[in-house]
Amino acid sequence: MNDNLIPSASAANRPPIGADTVLVAMSGGVDSSVAAWLLTNQGYDCVGVTMKLYDSEPEPAPQPGAKPRLCRNNSCCSLADIEIARSVSGQIGIPYYVFNFKADFEAAVIRPFIQAYDQGLTPNPCIECNRRIKFEPFMQKARELDCQYVATGHYVRREQGADGQVYLRKGLDPGKDQSYVLYMLTQAQLGHILFPLGSLNKAQVRGLAREAGLLNATKHDSQDICFVPDGDYVAFLERCKGHKLEAGQFVDQQGRSLGPSQGQQAYTIGQRKGLGIAVGSPLYVLKKDSQKNQVVLGPSEALFTRRCLAGGLNQISGNWRTRPQRLLARPRYHAAEAPCQVEPLGPDQVAVIFDEPQRALTPGQAIVFYQDDYMLGGGTILPEPPDKTAE
Repeated sequence: MNDNLIPSASAANRPPIGADTVLVAMSGGVDSSVAAWLLTNQGYDCVGVTMKLYDSEPEPAPQPGAKPRLCRNNSCCSLADIEIARSVSGQIGIPYYVFNFKADFEAAVIRPFIQAYDQGLTPNPCIECNRRIKFEPFMQKARELDCQYVATGHYVRREQGADGQVYLRKGLDPGKDQSYVLYMLTQAQLGHILFPLGSLNKAQVRGLAREAGLLNATKHDSQDICFVPDGDYVAFLERCKGHKLEAGQFVDQQGRSLGPSQGQQAYTIGQRKGLGIAVGSPLYVLKKDSQKNQVVLGPSEALFTRRCLAGGLNQISGNWRTRPQRLLARPRYHAAEAPCQVEPLGPDQVAVIFDEPQRALTPGQAIVFYQDDYMLGGGTILPEPPDKTAE
């Protein structure tokens, strides 16, 4: 047996995993649980899988006969979540496994997260986890087990086109649409992924969970980065480094010192609170210089620009990487899409020129492109060259 495959006792005496089986990524939350329940009721042969990504702080041992705890904090992937996913799989009547991806997660998500902050960027580790862990290695496991599909609880719609292409559309619930964090998927992957929740809203999903009697029907959604469950990413960086961040300087737009900072890693573009700088008018983080360990502060209006560069591109559909196009772009997870012109600059870089100035376009964050409700792909916002002025 593969060392990364840890069988659950609930899988005992089950038939062997076969070619028509769907591996369902189960986090312990209500969304992935309902996804597994729906697919099972639609006649799919499902197997529940949780990916063990990191060692969370120890959980208190459950009392004999006690139900799994529904919430320890706002993160995901804790030991309590694994026990919930195991129990829900038992309720649904499907086998359950835990895949050990801790080494992969350390190398592909946590280390790049730290490096990005050191480089003056503001990373999105959940997107990198989707790219490097939750689809690539997970789908490799599915292939090793001769499974046809994997499935997740993301709120996004998959559409098979008459041209043979697979298209991704936003989830019908605008408050839950998760297309932004899936921009890195490929056509090869999309041919083997199912998204059962894309046409549902959250209230409907919880209603289905209650109807099925799932024990996590009222479980709160995870909010924080899974490996930073308290939300204090600065403390996390310091724990990983084994020392405090190196103190830096706040400077104004002309480079004049405004006072000491915790270090450029401790701040993000657009931030106002927690700066500890008292001047006559509010100041915001405009830019970070990792080489000088400086944080540039200025007025709110200086945060607005019409242009940014994007690299690390992934195109799901359309041909925006090779010719200029009018599209919609979402420059951060919860931002509204804004009209823009996308101009290819090379094989892996585009310029994005918005019709209206956008606030706090942040290097390291994803920018994702849309046409109507079709998500076409995206990339990572890059720092502007030093001599580039805001347009």
